[in-house]
Amino acid sequence: MSFPTLSNDQFLRACRRQATEYTPLWLMRQAGRYLPEYKATRAKAGSFMVLATNVDYATEVTLQPLERFALDAAILFSDILTVPDAMGLGLSFAEGEGPRFAKVVRDEAAVAQLAVPDMDKLRYVFDAVTSIRHALNGRVPLIGFSGSPWTLACYMVEGKGSDDYRLVKSLMYSRPDLMHRILEVNADSVAAYLNAQIDAGAQAVMIFDSWGGVLADGAFQEFSLAYTRRVLAQLKRTGADSADVPRIVFTKGGGIWIEDMKPLDCEVLGLDWTTNLGKARAIVGGEVGGPGKALQGNIDPNVLFAPPEKIAVQVKHVLESFGAPHTDASTTGPTHIFNLGHGISQFTPPEHVAALVETVHGHSRAMRQVPKSKAA
Repeated sequence: MSFPTLSNDQFLRACRRQATEYTPLWLMRQAGRYLPEYKATRAKAGSFMVLATNVDYATEVTLQPLERFALDAAILFSDILTVPDAMGLGLSFAEGEGPRFAKVVRDEAAVAQLAVPDMDKLRYVFDAVTSIRHALNGRVPLIGFSGSPWTLACYMVEGKGSDDYRLVKSLMYSRPDLMHRILEVNADSVAAYLNAQIDAGAQAVMIFDSWGGVLADGAFQEFSLAYTRRVLAQLKRTGADSADVPRIVFTKGGGIWIEDMKPLDCEVLGLDWTTNLGKARAIVGGEVGGPGKALQGNIDPNVLFAPPEKIAVQVKHVLESFGAPHTDASTTGPTHIFNLGHGISQFTPPEHVAALVETVHGHSRAMRQVPKSKAA
């Protein structure tokens, strides 16, 4: 498969722990309801499911934030629940209610019916990946993604979003055998799904363990981390254009387990705003010339409701909490990809996002300038 040559590789370089000209950034949910152009396309589509399953619409909304902001990566417009939908659970979105499944998985009979879905049922996702990759025309890399096995299980058992995770945790504690079976099927499904995205043109892939942080210590390692590891072990290492494909793992609320995640077979760890980037760097970032992981994150999304000058202060704080960037082009070292600590709010003013992007690029470039006294 042939794609246009990439003109901005700063994000991929950071994923690989290579020195970058500035700190690259992209935003979780960057194609979404905070943009008026997204709302217009969503209205034209008529429903979220049409928007997500129509290749042309998915391509259009994926590119919309790149027309406004100097972002360094695009992320596929889709939903994390496409995989259980392909398993036959019947995904729907009611206006103002969020996702809901027609069938739930809460007993032996339902678990026994689970199987890795036919990936042809998700062909619309893979066609969108290829379409977006061509439409980007090499502007920035394209990230593919999936929900983690545990996060998908939460929705499959609860049937929708949850405030207390009572049903899924009840099943986990009372019938761990059934929960492990759900997670096995989910892990193998997620691996097949991400591999198909890689084959279609995704240049990096991300696992969203959105609800890993709701688990108790011990339960996180057994029911979430173990199955994220199972996914990573199956992922293809080379993409459609023969380049390596970095893997990103993000666990919301997972900063307390960063030591446990250090051995994960991935290139990048995403962090939410509760974790100090400098402390995380000391644990997993590695040294110049040595092994380690790139870090992604982690400003509080609600900072974007402050005035632009206050946003700039907080952006600089995040960049400086990571510390002096690695600048040796001849080797690898600690690197940072700027992002939010979770998805952008639908109520965020777009002009505030512009202020964030401008500050990230400007201040991170300044942090890389060698003082004249040292350069002499």
